[in-house]
Amino acid sequence: MANYKYLFFDLDGTLTDSVEGITNSVEYALGKFGIIVDDKAELKRFVGPPLVPAFMEFYGFDEPDAKKAVEYYRERFKDIGIFENRVYDGIKELLEGLKNKGYTLVIATSKPEVFAKRIADHFDLAKFFTYIAGATFDGKISTKTEVIEYAIKALGLKDRSEIIMIGDRHHDAEGAKETGLDSIGVLYGYGSREELCSAGATYI
Repeated sequence: MANYKYLFFDLDGTLTDSVEGITNSVEYALGKFGIIVDDKAELKRFVGPPLVPAFMEFYGFDEPDAKKAVEYYRERFKDIGIFENRVYDGIKELLEGLKNKGYTLVIATSKPEVFAKRIADHFDLAKFFTYIAGATFDGKISTKTEVIEYAIKALGLKDRSEIIMIGDRHHDAEGAKETGLDSIGVLYGYGSREELCSAGATYI
C-alpha cells in the first residue's frame, strides 16, 4: 500500500450490506409493472450496478420503462429502503485505522450522491471520508467510470498511481481500469472471485 494515498471505496456491498433495502425497493418497482417476484434472491443482481441498465438487462425493459422503474424504486427507497441496511462488521475500525495512517478516504458509488451522503451520515461513516461522490439524478453521472472521474476532478488529483478503487463488483474493477487506477476486489460483498478477476481487479 506504500504507493497509494487516496482510497476510493464503493458503498453497497463494500462498506454496507444494503441488499434488503435494494431488493425490497426493486420488488416494489417491478410490482408497479405487474411483475411478481417468486424468488427474491434473484434481485441480489441489482446490488452494485446502475439501475437503468440493470432493469433493461435483467427484465428486458426498454429505456423509458427502465427510467420509470427507477422512479418507482426511489419512491420506496428514499425514506424506507435507504435504511434497510447495515455496516459490515469491522468496517468502522478499518476506516478509522486507515485515516489515522494518513490515507485520504473517498466514497465513489453509482448510488445517487444524495442517498450516499444520507447513508454515510446515518451510519456515522461520513466523518472518515474527505469526499463522497455519487451519481446524479439527471443521469449525467451514472456509471462507476463516470463517478470515479468526477471524484478525481473534484479532488484535483493529478497522479492516478496514488489512487486505488476498492469494491465488490466488476463495475468497480472495470471503472478503475477505464480511469487508469489500480483496484482491490473484495469477496465478502456480492461479486465472485471469478467476476472480479475477469474484470481485471489488480488485487483480490
